[in-house]
Amino acid sequence: MGKKKYFTLAEANALVPRLETMLGQLQGLKRDLQRKYHQLQEIKKAYSEASTLQRDAFFQEEAELEFLMWSANSMLQQILDTGVEVKDIDTGLCDFYAVMGGQEIYLCWKQGEPEITHWHGIYEGFIGRKKFE
Repeated sequence: MGKKKYFTLAEANALVPRLETMLGQLQGLKRDLQRKYHQLQEIKKAYSEASTLQRDAFFQEEAELEFLMWSANSMLQQILDTGVEVKDIDTGLCDFYAVMGGQEIYLCWKQGEPEITHWHGIYEGFIGRKKFE
């Protein structure tokens, strides 16, 4: 893990449109990954005594699953490299380190919100969100 990046509210808000796109891509990859995983489990269950042809099908499915995992991890790493912490992929909940009143805080953003309007203490979590005044 690298050094913490601290954001101003303006810097974090400038990143929101890009983050919205990247999270959408990551969520799509996660859905594809889950679907492919369940598909592979069903195939393996149905063909426990697989022929060579079926083993090749497993190989293809497993290769696709590995590629999806690599793609999802790569996309997540791109987001993390911006300095943003992804708290929940499904809801698109993200935190940005910031300093307010000499205290370290998180600027809190949830996918779908046009801009960052909330913050919370480092140990408070989403439930401790407070609206900027």
